[in-house]
Amino acid sequence: MASASLSNIDFGDIQGIVRFGYKYMTEASYVLLEIQDAGAARVWLGSAPVSSARVQKPAPTTALQVAFTAAGLQALGVPPAVVSGFSNEFVSGIAGEDSRSRRLGDVGANAPASWRWGSPGRTPHLVVMFFAQPGGLGPWMGTLCDRIWGSAFRVIDILATTDLHGKEPFGFTDGISEPELDWEFRRPFVADQLTYTNTIALGECLLGFKNEYGKYTDRPLVEAGELPVAEDDTNKRDLGRNGTYLVMRHLEQDVRGFWQFLDRAAGSVASERDKLAETMVGRTLDGDPLVPAKSKNEFTFDGDENGLRCPFGAHVRRANPRTADYPAGVHAGLDKLVNQLALQPRKFRDDLVASTRFHRILRRGREYGPALSRQDALLPAPPGDPERGLHFICLNGNISRQFEFVQNAWLMNSKFNGMSGESDPLLGNREPIVGGAPTGVFGIPRETGLCSKVSGLPQFVKVQGGAYFFLPGLGALRYFVKAGV
Repeated sequence: MASASLSNIDFGDIQGIVRFGYKYMTEASYVLLEIQDAGAARVWLGSAPVSSARVQKPAPTTALQVAFTAAGLQALGVPPAVVSGFSNEFVSGIAGEDSRSRRLGDVGANAPASWRWGSPGRTPHLVVMFFAQPGGLGPWMGTLCDRIWGSAFRVIDILATTDLHGKEPFGFTDGISEPELDWEFRRPFVADQLTYTNTIALGECLLGFKNEYGKYTDRPLVEAGELPVAEDDTNKRDLGRNGTYLVMRHLEQDVRGFWQFLDRAAGSVASERDKLAETMVGRTLDGDPLVPAKSKNEFTFDGDENGLRCPFGAHVRRANPRTADYPAGVHAGLDKLVNQLALQPRKFRDDLVASTRFHRILRRGREYGPALSRQDALLPAPPGDPERGLHFICLNGNISRQFEFVQNAWLMNSKFNGMSGESDPLLGNREPIVGGAPTGVFGIPRETGLCSKVSGLPQFVKVQGGAYFFLPGLGALRYFVKAGV
């Protein structure tokens, strides 16, 4: 049963990137800042035109968004007791624990010690995200980076972006597989989901709303303030409501290395090279799934149980296995009971992958660096060849259960879906697992039952920075500005 309606959502309190993504604003820049003067920072933030999720007509030509690290909230003067009410992952930070770095695959060449930003001592206090329609970014930033800005902040880095017209740097169509947030609360909260659906509970992204478990994620509740009343504790004000955790990772992509490796593996046959690339990704270069689909985002892997069309280790199958709570074929009460009681033999891969609905993330990243065609990528790099990659951004209500789970259990896991010796063919760091077993392998199942293997995959993506931020609702932003006064 629906518990609310669209009218219960205060879009004026939600930062717009959650709802819109601002794709039509093709220019963007992410400015990583350290707070130098908390008073000046509060003044600038108090007057900053942070864009909300309200629909405007005509559509705006610019947008501004702001998010804070735990260290940034403390530097702004937010009381430690309030900051500690956020999740442990957010408070400790993406690079704050060696065990977290190992789980995320941030070891070897990805280790935080070699990052451009985000390592201990180089962690930003906040990120200010500027978006604009073509030609408007420079003037827009110039009007806001004023004298107070210069007093308040020290710039750690400016992350520029590039409009690659719907492609990511390797050349594949990007931004296809995004979950749909249940803004209208039409989807009932159920204990068991028998089929995959692309719609997720609002609480999987925004704090203060029920998640896929029908529960409220822990977040800071305060005694007073101009904040919404907490739905699960009406005596408290909800500092988290309408906010979300923003994960940012600076991912450098070795585009030349990717296509040159594939060209060698394919014997320099262009059609075979492209086919191998598509097999590793799990989609064609134009974004079509390798399995039958109603559309680019309407499909599951249920009909490809042996991985003959889309290998088990393909990137899109790891990033979103499109699984329900029960194996494919369990669609009715009796089937479900038989499955629960284990009254019939299970197939080998049944239940090896967790239900997807508890681990979805909302991606909002942008590419950077100039485009490079597949043909040009086969040529040696010229002097001063510019860096290319992705400023990965995702929004989620629970960093551990969503972003970190996907990164650790699916993308970096060398035993994902019953495999051995493989990590994600695009994002894998190729570091050996315990015992020295390699992870630079990609298996391609064959109808004969044997598996063709591509070995010696180099690392194609290197982490250059990262941080966990909190993207507050606009009421919470005002609370942060006043908290240190």
